[in-house]
Amino acid sequence: MKTKYIISFLAICLLISCSLDYDPMDTYSDVTEGVSKDSVQVVFKDKEAVVSHRQTLLNLYKNGQEHWYLDMLLLAESHSDNAYAGSPNAETTPFEVNSIEGSNTNLKRDWNGHMGNIAQVNKMICHVNEVTDPALTDAEKRQFKAEAQILRGMIYFDMVRIWGNIPLVITTAGDISSETIAEVYPAYFPPQSDELTIYQQIEKDLLEGLQNAPDDNKGDKTQFTKAVARALLTKVYAEKPLRDYDKVIKYADELAADSYALVDGFGDLFDVVLPDPASPPSQDNMAIETKSRNTKETIFEAQFFPGNANWVTWMFGRPLNNWTENFTWLKWITPSRDLIKAFNSEPGDKRYEQTIVFYPCDWNMYYPANNYPFMYKCRSAYSSVIKLRYADILLLKAEALIQKGDYNGAAQLINQTRRRAGLSALPGSATSGREAILAAYLKERRLELALEGERWFDLVRLDKVEEVMNAVYVKDEGRPAQIYPFTNLSYILPIPQDVIDQNPNLVQNPGY
Repeated sequence: MKTKYIISFLAICLLISCSLDYDPMDTYSDVTEGVSKDSVQVVFKDKEAVVSHRQTLLNLYKNGQEHWYLDMLLLAESHSDNAYAGSPNAETTPFEVNSIEGSNTNLKRDWNGHMGNIAQVNKMICHVNEVTDPALTDAEKRQFKAEAQILRGMIYFDMVRIWGNIPLVITTAGDISSETIAEVYPAYFPPQSDELTIYQQIEKDLLEGLQNAPDDNKGDKTQFTKAVARALLTKVYAEKPLRDYDKVIKYADELAADSYALVDGFGDLFDVVLPDPASPPSQDNMAIETKSRNTKETIFEAQFFPGNANWVTWMFGRPLNNWTENFTWLKWITPSRDLIKAFNSEPGDKRYEQTIVFYPCDWNMYYPANNYPFMYKCRSAYSSVIKLRYADILLLKAEALIQKGDYNGAAQLINQTRRRAGLSALPGSATSGREAILAAYLKERRLELALEGERWFDLVRLDKVEEVMNAVYVKDEGRPAQIYPFTNLSYILPIPQDVIDQNPNLVQNPGY
């Protein structure tokens, strides 16, 4: 499908000036897939084409690991106090020292990856109802559109939290000719919409998707179900533009009513199975499977198997499915001393050893080579990558209760994750006032969700960026020197300059 990135402004000008008589409907269009019996071009020629595209959408989070997972961790963990960049270079170091600019190529690939996914999703939303194949029922059309709407909400939620004002593209773009230029041009080069408008569209997509999405399949958490919509609505209503704590509680409770709960053992979420647990991992004794998939805690996950494995695991540390593979160079997302200190302040926290692992290695960039910490929540090429899990939702409900003044109720929820971690309940002093319970809450989210891509957004949502990040460079001796101080302009990142150069309707975010 065409997006606004496929044709540059110059190319469009040349198309208009040199080919004014060109009729795009005479040739195959990348928005179309076939021709009906009446010779009318259509996007999906039959049910088979629709089902095939649906599978493409279901696979987006398996095939796009780079922009939605790897780079999201760089942003949310290395740009916060949880991690160092790990492998310093021109694209990663700016995240740990706060010197990100619009020229950063990681941001460019993330923007293009997300917008490319939006284009794929829009194809289903905009055209599934046009299919005349009687084999495709109306119920299936409603379901497939609803799934795509939930996915679009998920993608735009990531984008708006990263960049703020972004283009809102909810249609597909046709070919440009002299007759269609006025209509089609905005689809290729849309202006930015403000954050509130983006959030309202996310809300609309999720609420509409919730009506016709399939019920949760407890044996397959790779689907865009009603549970995914409810989880995303919980997260969306916790954010500033649409903040509604009653709705945060409502959708968190609906997930609980649908049997979502914490698994008994935190390690069950991330552990792998070795052929011989009594033997240490080696080239001949490799992890062959993740311990658990589709648990009662995971709401949406990307799953990987032998023959269709993830590749990001070797970006973080030692891949347990192949003990020596790709372990000769510096890894991304190195856990920070400040995060390790936070874990050590809670003796006996079982989450520590499931989040951070220490290996000897061949480099000493941040730590001595003989005792180097690595991110441990993705430890095998067959590890599932969890995008949404109930612990996040449970704690967001605690946040809503804090904001509504119910400190004891919030503490009871926080104590659920603490008990699973092997910790005692919060002391009475934690509920003595708003700042006390908020500090306890933020610490609990930090330890529970460490290195899962939430920390930066927690700091932004609760206006803690300046307080936390401008202080961490002094108390964390392993962090490189801060380049620029964090301000309220730091809450969103720069739009890639290449994208602005291609689209004259875009304006760079303030401060960049």
